[in-house]
Amino acid sequence: MHLVSIAIILGWQCLRLHCTQLSALPPQPDEQLQQQLLLLLERIRLERSYDTVLIYGGAPCVFHSLLQQLEVPTVLLSKGSSHSDWDFGSEPLLLSCGATAEQEHNSRTLTKLQQARRLVHLEADVSPQWLCEDYFAREQHNVAMLHADFATTGSFFSCRCFQQENHVQIELQDSSLIYVQQFRNMQGASIRSEADQLPPRAMIYRDVESGKFRMLGYVSNLVNTFVERVNATLELRDDYEIGLITYHGDIVNWTQHNLLDVAATLSNTMLAENFDYLSYPYVITSNCLMIPVPAPMPYKKIYIVIVQPLVLGLLVLFFLVFSLLLIYSEELSWRDLSLANFLLNDRSLRGLLGQSFPLPANPSRHLKAICFLICFASIMTTTMYESYLQAYFTHPPLEPFQRTLEDLRASPYRIASHRREANALLKSRNQTTNDGTNLYVVDSWPDFIKLRDFFNASYAYPVTGERWYSYAEQQRFFKRPVFYYSRDICIYRQILLCIPLRPHLPYRDLFEEHMQLMQEFGMLKFWIGRSFFDMVHLGLSLLKDYSVHQPDEDALYLRDLTLILYFYLAGHLFACFVFAIELYRGKRTWHLIRPE
Repeated sequence: MHLVSIAIILGWQCLRLHCTQLSALPPQPDEQLQQQLLLLLERIRLERSYDTVLIYGGAPCVFHSLLQQLEVPTVLLSKGSSHSDWDFGSEPLLLSCGATAEQEHNSRTLTKLQQARRLVHLEADVSPQWLCEDYFAREQHNVAMLHADFATTGSFFSCRCFQQENHVQIELQDSSLIYVQQFRNMQGASIRSEADQLPPRAMIYRDVESGKFRMLGYVSNLVNTFVERVNATLELRDDYEIGLITYHGDIVNWTQHNLLDVAATLSNTMLAENFDYLSYPYVITSNCLMIPVPAPMPYKKIYIVIVQPLVLGLLVLFFLVFSLLLIYSEELSWRDLSLANFLLNDRSLRGLLGQSFPLPANPSRHLKAICFLICFASIMTTTMYESYLQAYFTHPPLEPFQRTLEDLRASPYRIASHRREANALLKSRNQTTNDGTNLYVVDSWPDFIKLRDFFNASYAYPVTGERWYSYAEQQRFFKRPVFYYSRDICIYRQILLCIPLRPHLPYRDLFEEHMQLMQEFGMLKFWIGRSFFDMVHLGLSLLKDYSVHQPDEDALYLRDLTLILYFYLAGHLFACFVFAIELYRGKRTWHLIRPE
């Protein structure tokens, strides 16, 4: 019995000694790798926080062993791709279990996760240089990677785009950044662009010193300043024909097919199917019609224009009131009040027209006061209408402006538009060009722009608010304006114009940040304000008067007094009619009172 007890005690002591020795051993390789990975993830979080983790690749994987220790939501994509769009508004961190583990096929998810940071566990036979080239080909540049010896060496790699060697080695204890904004200094890399040469937003000229093509305009200046800011090189084609306008829809198509990086033109968001190729809105404006200014009103219509219905009604009211006052004040009684004397009072009518009329031999104070009021009213009335006539005869008012589409259809003007623009607009409203009876369609885009730039007053033209600003500046040199901008007849009262960008452009966020800075500091407004002078400087706009000079009439003709003569004739006919009635009534009364 004692021997059994001694054996149990000795066994227990051996087990304790063995456990003590095991606890003194260094950690196993898997545990050490987990500790190193947790330190690396914490360092990435300190650089820029993340709140979601995506793990590409199936088990077994070094990242799966960290699931219980990660304190953020985690999404497992074992097949390497997501089935639905990434709609989480969060800052993700992507972990890949191998060089080919991430095989994302969802285009929307690719776009949203393009700038996300990636950490890749490399296989032993994969080099960091090949992996960086592979991710650069996918337009994904925030990539770091680690080999299997990361647990022992503590070193890993990070991709660098604009260096001779496309990656750098970083130690876990280093203070250098893992993920950097690589496109803030592009080291002279080229940015492909194309200007549509539509003044004033993008104009091409040849630099005298270098002999190269340059861009100018409030859109081109945005591209130029961005290229300078990120230390890049602007790449333009060398076969430009200066002044030849390119349709902006063609440039948008070239951008969508990755032939351009940043286009120097503007695209409408109203007809866009998606915004993958459009930037943040650069210009918020309107798209309305510029309509020819109406012709001056002929002289014969001025007599009608100066007679406002409200003023005419007040004059009639004054006439009736003065008639009653004159009838009563003459004898301070209503004995002479009659319908004819009230409606056709001779003294009240002549007094308001500024003419003389007879007064009794000894008028009363009341009658004198009423005559004074009539005199004052006649002076005000005749002076007012004489001033109107002199002002309107010197500078005749214009015919009524077109305020609605019905007014425009009733006018002799048609709306000129490019065929592709008209088809796109009418298609959005389930119509065709055959439905636009008041539409003049131009097949060539340069011909349409030429028609509008030369102020052809036979048509009305759709134009944006920024383009109209340069037209308005140009018309300041005309003898009289040719067009006006109608805010009552608009295709779009508010429209967002964006810069076309290549899909999956890696520095899209930097470009949009630069755009917003230019807007915030007033550079866009400054560029638009000086756009007309840039056009004059480049010879694209001439200080020429395109208004039609019509000789001013220096005399009144009989045809101008037609309405006055008609009114005069109508007055005489009415007087004859009243006289005939008075004769008839007088004759009848005479027969009734004549003695037998």
